[in-house]
Amino acid sequence: MRTSRLLAFGAAAVLAVGLAACSSNAPQSTSSAGGNPASDDAFPVTVEHVYGETTIEKKPERVATVAWANHEVPLALGIVPVGMSKAAWGDDDDNGVLPWVEEKLEELGADTPVLFDESDGIDYEAVADTQPDVILASYSGLTQEEYDTLSKIAPVIAYPEVAWGTSVDDMIEMNSKALGLEDEGEALIEELHADADAALEANSVLKDKKVLFSYIDPADLSQIGYYTAIDTRPGYIHELGLPFPSIVEENADSDQFYLTVSSEEAAKFEDVDLFITYGDESIIPMLQADPLLSKIPAIAEGRIAVLPDATPIAASANPSPLSIPWGLSDYLGILAAPLAP
Repeated sequence: MRTSRLLAFGAAAVLAVGLAACSSNAPQSTSSAGGNPASDDAFPVTVEHVYGETTIEKKPERVATVAWANHEVPLALGIVPVGMSKAAWGDDDDNGVLPWVEEKLEELGADTPVLFDESDGIDYEAVADTQPDVILASYSGLTQEEYDTLSKIAPVIAYPEVAWGTSVDDMIEMNSKALGLEDEGEALIEELHADADAALEANSVLKDKKVLFSYIDPADLSQIGYYTAIDTRPGYIHELGLPFPSIVEENADSDQFYLTVSSEEAAKFEDVDLFITYGDESIIPMLQADPLLSKIPAIAEGRIAVLPDATPIAASANPSPLSIPWGLSDYLGILAAPLAP
């Protein structure tokens, strides 16, 4: 995720969506391992987004994507992008590609696309060098300036309403429509919903639980950070059918993806059934020993799910078309464990 989003809670919380480092790979065509299977008759198509609408006049054969996970939509539909963002957070082997994307590329018999460096913003030159016919960014925080600059390279699909607030379903719908594969996108959504239903059923202790996706800095226990309803992590959990805690409901109109509350206001978290945070298990006794945080029932009783920092499973908490079938069952298993009787 862009650096501006990470500043909210410092270097210790590089979240589940860091993107960094560049690649010098030569551009490749989608046709090398599976071109766009869409019919030419599907075009032109028009996709509405926050900056207006974008019309794709003819079937794109060279697909580039920027920002977190947009490349997973064409890959899930059998299209190998010519370029995509490089993952720096959650990457288990430092090759810039998350494991579920690696597996899909291997399945498609494809080489790794050009990896764009987004640690300091979009690398327009690298994007242009891939000579794309379309640039997918329906899950992103593109500014007007970034959108305008990218649009000089190729038609761009920006996010629908809220920066970094696009649901998985909306990401798939918008990106697949731009590829001329709207029906295939809908089928993919149905498959992912079935995966989610099965994973939740296997971890039924989570049903009806109020889950707070938080970040508590072990070096500063004076405040509790939490993600709001517009962030896709708690948003996806809510879409599974789990209710928001009252503090998230009360701030449902916030345009911020992350808020903090003084630990002196611990009573605001009384109805939380489960805390999720990043880090390691050592944080649990630390929180329980704090005189303020220990007043929160979920913390006092150890109902805290810790996602190992900077690992693929932590990255998968920010759901995406390929990470859901790859890791949702394991992810929900981690969440369910502290609630087990």
